[in-house]
Amino acid sequence: MTLSLRQAQELYGDALAGGQSSFLLQQEGAGGDVFSCSLGNLPPGEEAALTLRYVCELPLEPDGAARYMLPAVLRPRYTPHGWDGEDVTQGVPRVPQGELPYTLNLSVTLQSPHGIDHVLSNCSLTPLSYTAGNRTTAQVSLAEAPPWDRDVELLVYYTEPHKPSAVLEVGLPGAEPGSLMGDSAVMVTLLPSLPEAVPGQSAAGEFIFLLDRSGSMECPMDSRDRSPQRIDSAKETLVLLLKSLPLGCYFNIYGFGSRFESFYPQSVGYTQQTMAESLQRVQKLQANLGGTEILAPLRAIYRSPCRDGHPRQLFVFTDGDVGNTQNVIAEVQRHQGAHRCFSFGIGEGASTALVKGIARAAGGSAEFITGQDRMQPKALQSLKRALQPAVTGISLSWDLPPGMEAALLGRGPEVIFPGQRCLVYAQLRGQPQPPDTAVGSVTLQYRIQDQTYKETLQFPLQPQDGDRLPVHRLAAKSLLLELEGAVDTGSERDRRRVLETSLSSGVICSLTAYVGMDMERGQPVQGPLVRRDIPLAGFRTAPHMYSMQCLMANSSAPMAMYCSSSVPMALDLVACSAACDFDDSLDEPEQALEESPLLRLVSLQNADGSWDLDPRLAAALGVSEADARGRMPSKDVAPGVWATVLAVVWLHSRAAGQRDEWELLEAKAVGWVRGRAGPRLSECLEAANILLGCSVGPAVFAL
Repeated sequence: MTLSLRQAQELYGDALAGGQSSFLLQQEGAGGDVFSCSLGNLPPGEEAALTLRYVCELPLEPDGAARYMLPAVLRPRYTPHGWDGEDVTQGVPRVPQGELPYTLNLSVTLQSPHGIDHVLSNCSLTPLSYTAGNRTTAQVSLAEAPPWDRDVELLVYYTEPHKPSAVLEVGLPGAEPGSLMGDSAVMVTLLPSLPEAVPGQSAAGEFIFLLDRSGSMECPMDSRDRSPQRIDSAKETLVLLLKSLPLGCYFNIYGFGSRFESFYPQSVGYTQQTMAESLQRVQKLQANLGGTEILAPLRAIYRSPCRDGHPRQLFVFTDGDVGNTQNVIAEVQRHQGAHRCFSFGIGEGASTALVKGIARAAGGSAEFITGQDRMQPKALQSLKRALQPAVTGISLSWDLPPGMEAALLGRGPEVIFPGQRCLVYAQLRGQPQPPDTAVGSVTLQYRIQDQTYKETLQFPLQPQDGDRLPVHRLAAKSLLLELEGAVDTGSERDRRRVLETSLSSGVICSLTAYVGMDMERGQPVQGPLVRRDIPLAGFRTAPHMYSMQCLMANSSAPMAMYCSSSVPMALDLVACSAACDFDDSLDEPEQALEESPLLRLVSLQNADGSWDLDPRLAAALGVSEADARGRMPSKDVAPGVWATVLAVVWLHSRAAGQRDEWELLEAKAVGWVRGRAGPRLSECLEAANILLGCSVGPAVFAL
């Protein structure tokens, strides 16, 4: 049953004292991404099977895949100086991976009206087995127990692309009409068709990059041999971001750990000189600033005045988990009207509550880089979003039959970006007439600059039946995310509404917990109790996502526990590597960043988008300097124009698979060339194709 946190803890304690078997599942803090389960009074030689169910939204990847992640890694939270909160992750014992008393089996049933094409994973899978002729249902399992150094991820690819949809679900039988669980609930998925912005179109903006330089950033990006360190991947990402900024904007770079540093006292104009200086400093960055104290640099950034006509865009890169997550989110939210925040969780176990929370608080987007994901394309995709004109005037309107009305649950869409979906939850009051043929519709309206856009989705009003009520639970979680953020500073009325929503829906929050008791055991458990903490994997492995303690009667008999992880909630469970952040900040010898062929070429680009014709460019292109100079189509062509055409042709032919990483800087280059090449541009392109052995078409230069 779901009770208030205090009642649940008291009931669990009384059950233990009375010799009864009981369990307690509670959320740790207000973040909503770490839960602990305690099981008490397990007699000698007996087993307990815990079954927990949960429902969650599956994020969409840029290539259309739906990502499911089962967290398998729990990182100890960094406790900032002066913070007096509790941290359940600190007291969990760690053992070598081979000594863990549990394994993981995972069987998955997939169902989608879009049709299931294939499934990928970072773990080995059995072959995909279709259970319906039209490929709308399938099953797949882990082929073997995965190592505990990673979260288990599944990428589900569909036969048909995602489309706007609505899922209507009937309320809980017996629940009071007019309540969240008594009425029908609808989940609407919208895919706004935003016009593509022209890269390089705007020179306005202040771009601040806040980089985690704590000790754990020295960890590898994944478990592969020769995997780059997180700090090195972040440095390469910063190079690409700096090269992609438009002339005329402002920027600054901060690094944080137990202390923080910035390249400049305040943001500076983006010029050739400031870009070159910053690139030199990026190469020298190390993960040597100690712990993960993010609040102080955020406050320093917000103290710096914004620049008129240059909207502030904050990019936060972190691999950490902090104890004061809610304080950090609240700080970002206090300044939500003055900036947008784009956040990136790096590696297994970056805090989902922190990364998603700060992006949601300031109207940005959150990305996670795990396994063999590359940080660079996700960061550049976010920069593209930041450079696009803001979508404003977002509103929803409903068209329902007489006697029905829709009440939005949660805040609804507040930001819209190209390629991202909007999920809307609403409570539908009343009954449609006639019930068998009634339809409703919802319209999303928004403005981009001076243009107004509308998108309408029509859906039938015949709800689905079911006993688990996933739409209602997701709607409740969406509402709780909004309400819990105001509990500390809000009124007693806000607190009561959080409790009412959690208790009625069965979705626990920081104020409630699950408690269960074995009512079938006739005799109380006798004998002294022995506490056993279920361990997590040790250093450089991925621990289990739950901390679990077990109290049992003293016995030499081994205890077997079978736990399947889930809760009836819409939640994300945190995960991470077991490497910790330390407070000692030691200077170490600088390590040169090993350049990829793309980075070698990009590093030579000027702030205005051009390249210089010199030996370094020839080497990056893989030709001799003599050939690079001798193949110029005409003496009338400026060396910089010829060099830039060569670089653009190389990008399209040699690095086509990394287009997301160079698209913005290439747009700068093309714009620069078109303003200077004149009628010789076609000759330059033809000569560049011959020299590099390519066949890049004239459309690249809009010819």
